[in-house]
Order: sequence, then structure tokens, then C-alpha cells
Amino acid sequence: MPTKIEKDALTGTDTTGHEWDGLKELNTPLPKWWLYVMYATIAFSLVWVILYPAFPIRGATGVTGWIAREAVMQDVAAANERMAPMLNRIREATPQQIAADPDLRAFAMAGGRIAFANNCAGCHGAGGQGAQGGFPSLADDDWIWGGSYDAILQTIRHGIRAGESDEERTSMMPRFVADGVLTVPQVNDVAAYVASLGGSTDDAAAVERGKPLYADNCASCHGENAEGNRDVGAPRLNDRIWLHGGDRHAIARFIANPRMGVMPAWGGRLDPATMNMLAVYVHALGGGEN
Repeated sequence: MPTKIEKDALTGTDTTGHEWDGLKELNTPLPKWWLYVMYATIAFSLVWVILYPAFPIRGATGVTGWIAREAVMQDVAAANERMAPMLNRIREATPQQIAADPDLRAFAMAGGRIAFANNCAGCHGAGGQGAQGGFPSLADDDWIWGGSYDAILQTIRHGIRAGESDEERTSMMPRFVADGVLTVPQVNDVAAYVASLGGSTDDAAAVERGKPLYADNCASCHGENAEGNRDVGAPRLNDRIWLHGGDRHAIARFIANPRMGVMPAWGGRLDPATMNMLAVYVHALGGGEN
């Protein structure tokens, strides 16, 4: 409870008049240097409010008229102006020509890496490693639609099954069970055969039953030897690279009710120079073809 202000006998400092269980609070003043710093910051903040925008209202509120957003836009415009000559060259060249020119290639690789991180890494991974669930790896040599410069650029520009371009990549795999093409036991047998192409032979009898079913229902797209067909976007099945899982059960689920991936058409979103840089960058990730 409050008591009268008195001088502490030990320190000679006035008390505040507050006491708790016999303990009295000293009214110790703040150091002068601390007070001066505080006063300086207050004065600085007042000057800042006068000079620069300090309130969340539309338009500039400071006497200088400076706005951070406009400053950034000016910096971006200046950077674009500096890069314009190189970007114009990249815009007018083909990815093959860019890759053959050391200066253009170095510029395209740097720009393509940034464009990939901003637009592609969310699905294909930061390093182009892809992910199960329908996101192809771009860092290997197993291509669904082709790994040449032209093929990569075509895919980037027009997309896959997005319904945004007349020249998009389009292919659909039948729902073999839902559409009544195969029964569930037949799908399991085909899955056993397809799994065996990658080295799995856990059910030899199912593999033998699935082989003719594969020939009748799958070979027309994926190839007689499961080598795939890039013209229709049918993936290769005789390796260990899988989009939706490579075990027998995952393969069976996909055959019964496939989930076809979609990639947007970047032609209406990105500048041609950016798409050329992306094509060069993706081609260089590890699996590009001539």
C-alpha cells in the first residue's frame, strides 16, 4: 500500500512511496545518457514523419514526396534498361542459338534459374527433381514429351492439358475399370506385368496373365516393349522412374483410375525471352537432348 515518500537510509535515494511486505521501492532516476538517446529518437521520428510517408494512406504524406514502391519500380526499370540489349538478343534467338553462344548461355542460365524458382519449382522442385503425384523430374533423361530444346520450349509455351492453347500437349489414359475396359483382377495382373518391367517379379503367374492384357490394351500407346511414345505423351514403363509410384499397388490404382497432370501454358504469362531462358536452363538440368 502507498506510504509517504522518504529517503532510503542506505542509498540516500528517495522512495516512490510504495511498499510491499516491508520492501520499499526506490525512485532511481534513469541515466542521463539514456534519456538523451530517447529524446533524440523522438525528435528523429518527428522529422521522419515530416519528410517521408509514415501513415497507411494512399499517396505520399511526406514533404519529400518519396514513396518506396515508386523507388522500387524505378530500380526495376533501370535494371530492365541495363539488361534490354541482352534480353533482346535472347528474345530473337532460338534456345539452340543461345546455348551455342557463351555470353548468351551464361545470361540465360542465370535468368532461367530465377524464372524456374519463381514459376516452376513449386511443382517440379527447386532442383527439377520432380515429385510423385504427377510432377515429372526434369533432371534426368526420361522425357514424356521430348527433351530437345524445341520440345521443351513447346511444352513451356503451350502447356499440357490446361485448356489454354490450341497447340497444348494433350493425351488421356482410359479409366480401365471405371470405363469397363478391364476388371479389377485383370488390372492387378497388368500391374504385376508392368512392375516386372522394372525388375519386380513377386508374382510370376500374375505377370504371365498380365502380359497379353498389356499387349491388347497398353502397347498401342506405351509401346510393345514399354519404351513409351513421346508423340502421345505415353511415359516409358520399362525403367524405374515413376510419376505416381512404381510398386504393384500404385500401378494398379493408376491403371484403374488415372490422374492426368496439368501444366499451364506459360506463353500468355511469360515474355518470350524468359521462356527461351527457361528452355536453356531446363535442358541443362541433366537430361537435355539434341
